[in-house]
Amino acid sequence: MNAAPTTPATGIPPSARKVLIWDLPTRFFHWSLAICFAGAWLTSDSERQQLLHLLFGYSLFGLIGFRVVWGFIGSRYARFGNFFKGPGATLRYLGSMAKRQPEHHVGHNPAGAVAVWLLLGLGLAIAITGWQMVVGSAGESLEDIHEALAIAMLVVVGVHIVGVIVSSVLHRENLPRAMVTGYKSGLRPEDGIARKSGIVALLLVAALAAFWSYGLATQRLPFGLAGSGETAAAGEADEHAEHDED
Repeated sequence: MNAAPTTPATGIPPSARKVLIWDLPTRFFHWSLAICFAGAWLTSDSERQQLLHLLFGYSLFGLIGFRVVWGFIGSRYARFGNFFKGPGATLRYLGSMAKRQPEHHVGHNPAGAVAVWLLLGLGLAIAITGWQMVVGSAGESLEDIHEALAIAMLVVVGVHIVGVIVSSVLHRENLPRAMVTGYKSGLRPEDGIARKSGIVALLLVAALAAFWSYGLATQRLPFGLAGSGETAAAGEADEHAEHDED
């Protein structure tokens, strides 16, 4: 079970100790997804940065694909079954927060679980609509939907950040640091996970590094992904423009 008896002041069990909760792949995914979404947002309106926008977008798509797989085969608290809480649990948790006596959860709390589901769903929808726009199968009709989904995800990110700050204060526990170090306050040593899954994280890092290295070095998307021709043409147009100016 994730919930446990807590002290009124902090919501953390009196016998709590630091245990490893978040494996390395989960932590790398969390921060990489944030970087890719921010990068895609910042490069969305620039023709000269189209390659970067596509690299961020495809990376986001790949990261979500990995997280879906990891949600079934990953460590205990990374698995979807562990943080599928339901509306009742979410309402109870929010009520405990309002009373300043928050329930303590070793893994994702119910409100955090809702944020995870929303971010995964919105991120996947953004990636799919963006890919369809690049392929051209749907024309420009998806542009407004793509932008609306991105705005919705930005709102969810903002609410999530506020929620993490409030939860950290009420729980008296630095939740962002936990997603960096992997350690949170738990009940017993067996509440933690056995392995950091470093090899899986290393493979994920290597895949992203190779994807970006090829893209930046060749100014093309790897594997002939949709959008390669457009980015190459944009690069050639920029070179011609610079040559004409000279």
